[in-house]
Amino acid sequence: MIKIKIATEADTDVLSLLGRLTYVESHGHFIDDKNDLSKYINDAFSISKTKQDLNNPNNLFYIIYVDDLPVGYAKLVLNAIHENVVSNNNCRLDRIYILNEFIPFKIGQQFLTFVIEKAKELQLDTMWLSVYIKNNRAIRFYERNEFINVGELNFLVNGKEYENIVFSKIIGNTTNLIVNKN
Repeated sequence: MIKIKIATEADTDVLSLLGRLTYVESHGHFIDDKNDLSKYINDAFSISKTKQDLNNPNNLFYIIYVDDLPVGYAKLVLNAIHENVVSNNNCRLDRIYILNEFIPFKIGQQFLTFVIEKAKELQLDTMWLSVYIKNNRAIRFYERNEFINVGELNFLVNGKEYENIVFSKIIGNTTNLIVNKN
């Protein structure tokens, strides 16, 4: 049985561990220097950083469970800015990760749909995200879900830049929306 719940500070340990595991599974093979990878996950997914992120009112975390086992999580950042996505009510899907063992169960689609619905409930009109240019599985997933390539950004891992595609999708009322493609 699949269940999705809003994460709270009580979930700090679970989110920290899921973050470390899923990031290494999804991106670890792209990072040449494993010391850079280790430093990044130790900083980005530490208990203190995770707790700080959870306590930021602009961040919303969701955990997906399969048979009561936490197998993935998503992080939405409200009103996040990117030069090619301009709206008064947007969010960045900063993370949506599922443990590799559970990807074949196709729960990623259900999880993305859930997160989009939550963003719509908050009356947000646009969702955007970034994907590493070599992460073909994720790129295909977002393209299938009608996200549009609107630009790029560089993601830093211990000072080294990794080129990412920025995808955007209109999810709600567009009266306050402007999309700027340079």
